[in-house]
Amino acid sequence: MSFLLKAVTTARHIVHKVPVRNLNLLEFQSKDLLQKYGVAIQQFKVLDNSKADAEVVKTFECPEYVVKAQILAGGRGKGTFDNGFKGGVHITSNKSEVLSLTQQMIGNRLITKQTPKSGILVNKVMVARSINITRETYLCILLDREHNGPVLIASPAGGMDIEAVAEETPEKIKTVPLDIGKPIPESTLLEVAKFLEFKGDSVKRCAEEIQKLYTLFKSVDAVQIEINPLAETDKGEVISVDAKLNFDDNAQFRQKDIFSMDVTEEESDPREVEAAKYNLNYVAMDGNIGCLVNGAGLAMATMDIIKLNGGEPANFLDVGGGVKEDQVAKAFEILTADPKVKGILVNVFGGIVNCATIANGIVAASKKLQLNVPLVVRLEGTNVNQAREILKNSGLPIQTASDLDDAAHKAVAALN
Repeated sequence: MSFLLKAVTTARHIVHKVPVRNLNLLEFQSKDLLQKYGVAIQQFKVLDNSKADAEVVKTFECPEYVVKAQILAGGRGKGTFDNGFKGGVHITSNKSEVLSLTQQMIGNRLITKQTPKSGILVNKVMVARSINITRETYLCILLDREHNGPVLIASPAGGMDIEAVAEETPEKIKTVPLDIGKPIPESTLLEVAKFLEFKGDSVKRCAEEIQKLYTLFKSVDAVQIEINPLAETDKGEVISVDAKLNFDDNAQFRQKDIFSMDVTEEESDPREVEAAKYNLNYVAMDGNIGCLVNGAGLAMATMDIIKLNGGEPANFLDVGGGVKEDQVAKAFEILTADPKVKGILVNVFGGIVNCATIANGIVAASKKLQLNVPLVVRLEGTNVNQAREILKNSGLPIQTASDLDDAAHKAVAALN
């Protein structure tokens, strides 16, 4: 498997392996961010079916408009709305039609191959200047472990499935390691621009756009900026037509403005949204034993052993390494809010985590929520003896376990 195929595939599918909730930005939000850093994009406006829409469109002069529903899903052009209206992407040169199209989209659910069967509610529509693209290329900047830093990936075969390009025509892929502490050298920029088959004045324009994208990449703590396509127009413009941005979750304290734009109304489970507010990772399942753990690996093992003992996990709830008592309390609230949960298993290995903190959080949450389902706790590691005393002296009917298998056995038995 080629480097590009591994890198892009890993970036796109890691969420299915580890329940980490990533920052979600709509298309217009990504374009707005690119624009702030001087990256050339299509002019655009955002409509929300308010009284201001008519004035926005009236003052937005374009020979042709692209009207695009804003949801976190692909395949919008071939999608269908729940009101019967077809297509989440339309092109028109009629200004009055822009408002008509918008009104048929906003407030309705768009159904595509990448949405739930019920679709996703459209709250905003982006109206952009249509451009005449003569050529499409691909550009991506991402963090790569093999190179211990950022790399630039370029291909003259843009607008296509880049994984397929990497597999079928690897000669059309160029990978360039970058220095995180310096701008990209001009010689490298020009070399990449020529590899992308830009000619004449467009070579310099392309080089300038790549440098701006790299400045953005470093400034916003991005882990990936994928431009597909990076297009050349009939006027010789070099424009980032479609952008996908991913950010380092650990940089949230530095990038508060960006993370405040996070789109949460499209989450399939509101408990995931609530958990994320407290830096907890939550994924719902179909069983009846709620699981509270610290660490994805421990969570996987806990769910496996529950099943081996004849039970079924109701969720995956990872409190992470720096958990505080209030987070433990919130975790219990989320667990008990699920009517399917008939018992709770806490399995914590205290390395960074202080077991006493977990124990205090468990006792406080149990009393506050007047917990009325069986609770089995297995703690091991930092301050475990103090934690066990806290649980023992709480006066609560908490079952403790000596190891993970014992904990799973007791949790399953408590329900039978």
